[in-house]
Parts: sequence; C-alpha cells; structure tokens
Amino acid sequence: MDIHSLEAFLMVAEHGSFSRAADKLFLTQPAVSKRIANLEQQLNAALFDRIGRDVYLTEAGELLKPKARQIVDEVKDLQTTIGQISTEEVRQLSMASSHHIGLHYLGPILKRFTEQNPLAQLDLRFMESEQAVASLLKRELELALTTVPKNLHRDLASQVIWRDELKFVVARDHPLSQKKGTLRLNELAHLTAILPDRQTTTFQIIEQTFSKHHIPLKRVISVNYLETIRTLVSHGLGWSLLPENLIDDELQTLQIDRVQLRRDLGIIRHRGRTISRGARALIEIVEQTQSRQSPENRITTPKDEIHAPPEPE
Repeated sequence: MDIHSLEAFLMVAEHGSFSRAADKLFLTQPAVSKRIANLEQQLNAALFDRIGRDVYLTEAGELLKPKARQIVDEVKDLQTTIGQISTEEVRQLSMASSHHIGLHYLGPILKRFTEQNPLAQLDLRFMESEQAVASLLKRELELALTTVPKNLHRDLASQVIWRDELKFVVARDHPLSQKKGTLRLNELAHLTAILPDRQTTTFQIIEQTFSKHHIPLKRVISVNYLETIRTLVSHGLGWSLLPENLIDDELQTLQIDRVQLRRDLGIIRHRGRTISRGARALIEIVEQTQSRQSPENRITTPKDEIHAPPEPE
C-alpha cells in the first residue's frame, strides 16, 4: 500500500469523479484508475461504486477514508521534518494570499523571500479567507496571508500582522455625501450597499454591526474584490465599507454615529502541521515587515500561537 494510491483514493472520494481527481493530481484518468484498482486488490474490497459517471464510497471506502487521511498527513509531516534536518536550504513553500494582501502588502515580502531563498519553489494561490481556511484544514497549504476570522477553527493558529480601519464611503456626488456632520446607521439601511460575498469575514463584520443596532441590511450587491467595490462605489452605485488604503479623492468618507470598525489581517496556519523552513522563513520576513510599521499602525497585541507546537489530542 503506497502513499500515491492513498492520495488518489482521497482525491476521488473528495470529488466523486476519477476524471476530476486526475485533473487535481495532474495525472491521466487511467493512471488514477490503476492506483485505485491496486489499492482495492491489496485490501480485497471494492472502495467505490460506479454509477454512471459518478462514483460513491462503499462501506469499505468509508472505513478507509479517515485512516487514509491520517496516513497521508503523517507521511507528509515526516517528509517535511526529515527535509528540514537534511538541508539548510528552503526548497518549497505552499501558501495562499487574499487578493487585497496580494495587491497591497505581498510584493516586498515575496521579493525578500525569493532573494534569500533562490532555490525555493513557491506554490502561491490567491483565494478568499474562507477558501484559504478550508485549504489549510485539508493540509493543502502551509500558510495563508489573509483576513483573520473572529471565530477561527480550533485546529488553526493565527498571528495578526496588519490592521485595517474600515470606513463607510460613497461617491462624491452621492446624496449622502452632501449631508453635514455625523450620520446615523439607519440612514444607510434602505440605500444600495456594495459589499463582499456574504460568507466573507468583512461582510460578517458589517452584518453583525447592523444586527447589533437592530437595523436590517436590505439592498446588497455582492462583489468579490474590494478593488472592484471601490470602483463601483466611485461611480455612484451605492455605499460600502472599505479599508483606508483604498479610499481616494473619488470617494467621500462618512462619519457614522457610534460605529468604528476594523478587520485584522495576518498569518494563519494549521497547528498540527510541522512548520517547514520555507514557512518559517516567510513568517520571519512578515514579522520584520510588521516591526518596520509606524508606531500608530503597529500591532501591539500579543502574538497568537503561530509558532506554538501542536496542542495534544
């Protein structure tokens, strides 16, 4: 029983398709089928029922799935640990970044990382924080630089690096921009809002704020990227909540009575995964970036368990 067959089994089980599993593994479908067939022969049990184009786990497959995941994870951790012992060089790093961090923070960090580790193979994926968290839990990634959710899964550890002060904004010619002084939150309730997807941490911050004041959030246009939201707001299509570094002369900041919002950005990793040399090198660079921030922007709250060893079961 080899690790590659178990990985193929887990991928087919996750996607319910040999062809989709083959795409994810960068293999041909016959190669995946052969690995599954070898595994079934070794176990003397059918692992999947084939019904049309779909496949479903058999009882034996359901029993194998958690054990296969445990074996694959332990082998990968062992490879990482031995790799760290046998070489001082950083060879690889798999990570994710949000689009916002990619545009505004990531460039200098990756420049230093590649300069210090010229042989490193970097697997970088851009995704929303919810997707990044899901990938970390599946151990598909080592690190994610993204928005840190308020309620982080217990298997994950985080370290806040940047703090975004969030501001209510409209276009310069929007009716609300003509109002003087502080506005009440309910003055926004019946106007069109342009906000991130409902599953995102940023949307949840806004939704919780309206709920706290018992105000319904009714007319919402969902847009994936903050930079796109900024553009739509600047054309007068609605109000939004944006980080200060996205606010320019085309936008008018609104002062809302008794409402001050922010979101935390930083590093998230899996507690149970051994930190590779590549991951540790990137964390150190990010921390150095934080230390060079101006005092008013520097995060002074204690670090979370980003460097801590896995918690005992």
